[in-house]
Amino acid sequence: MRQFRIAVLGGDGIGPEVIAEGLRVLRAVERDMKETTFVVEEHTAGAGEYLRSGDPLPDSTMQACREADAILLGAMGLPAVRYPDGKEIAPQLDLRERLELYAGVRPVRLYHPLHTPLRDHAPGSIDFVLFRESTEGMFWSRRNTYARNAAEVVDLLRISRSGSERLFRAAFREARRRKGRLTLIDKANVLPAMAYFRMIFDEVAREFPDVETDRVYVDAAALYLVRDPGRFDVLVTENLFGDILSDLAAGLVGGMGMAPSGDIGDRHALFQPAHGSAPDIAGKGVANPVAAILSVAMMLDWLGAAETRAAAGRVWSAVEAVCSDPQNRTPDLGGSMSTSAMGSRILDAL
Repeated sequence: MRQFRIAVLGGDGIGPEVIAEGLRVLRAVERDMKETTFVVEEHTAGAGEYLRSGDPLPDSTMQACREADAILLGAMGLPAVRYPDGKEIAPQLDLRERLELYAGVRPVRLYHPLHTPLRDHAPGSIDFVLFRESTEGMFWSRRNTYARNAAEVVDLLRISRSGSERLFRAAFREARRRKGRLTLIDKANVLPAMAYFRMIFDEVAREFPDVETDRVYVDAAALYLVRDPGRFDVLVTENLFGDILSDLAAGLVGGMGMAPSGDIGDRHALFQPAHGSAPDIAGKGVANPVAAILSVAMMLDWLGAAETRAAAGRVWSAVEAVCSDPQNRTPDLGGSMSTSAMGSRILDAL
């Protein structure tokens, strides 16, 4: 019997609500497994924990994440809770950096035409994966400090060869599993660091001659995502560019409630809905749990056992079946289903 330890960090706002639905799905597929079990361990982290103890990511939580087979996270941060320097509480960034979760993986798929603001798009016509470098780039400067009376503040964009190579290889492997197309998103026409980023991409591309590649500047990529999202299969980019474009991409398929994500390294991986804590709707039972449930599916696939990968396929199929019916919509999609009702509908479809 294979046992997987899952560290669960519900976090803030709607995080615990949507993760509860993801765990219902996890337990449902577990019941059909003959050789696999999950030990779920819940730990505290986030803005609420910062208010309680002064530390948004306690040592005990960090250690549990290091020891777990995978991490499942809800949402962290509250707009009104900030460090003294004005930055928002974001321990998920600490987890990415400390565990070297360098590949931010953001799948984007359209399940129903009513979910997109674009005209004439059938289910599945928008279907791509964005890879975002998650440990450096412009976020490298996030720990910088500055004097309140400073005449200027300078943040640095860090691109390293090792960080870029491992990101690109992960993206190429994913492109090889999918349709064999990979698009680099950069700003190599202006920034020397981006020209370096592109040079490393071109070098790694020679290791994957079977994968078709193209290169698009980030401003043009924003345009193409809106005008012709079907041109993309796998995209790879820097941290800040990926942060922005992944939200734009989510908006093409129904919003952040439809946006799962994984932050994946060589030894550890964390899975979470890409949305924020949404404190304005916390406790109302109206948050969309689809992103959390799809993040559970990503986790099951990443764990790599035959049973967990089969279970991931079942979850993806159940979400596809439920979301293809326009009656199944939470308020963010223009419907009236509650969080638990949407979770139950997906459970019924498993």
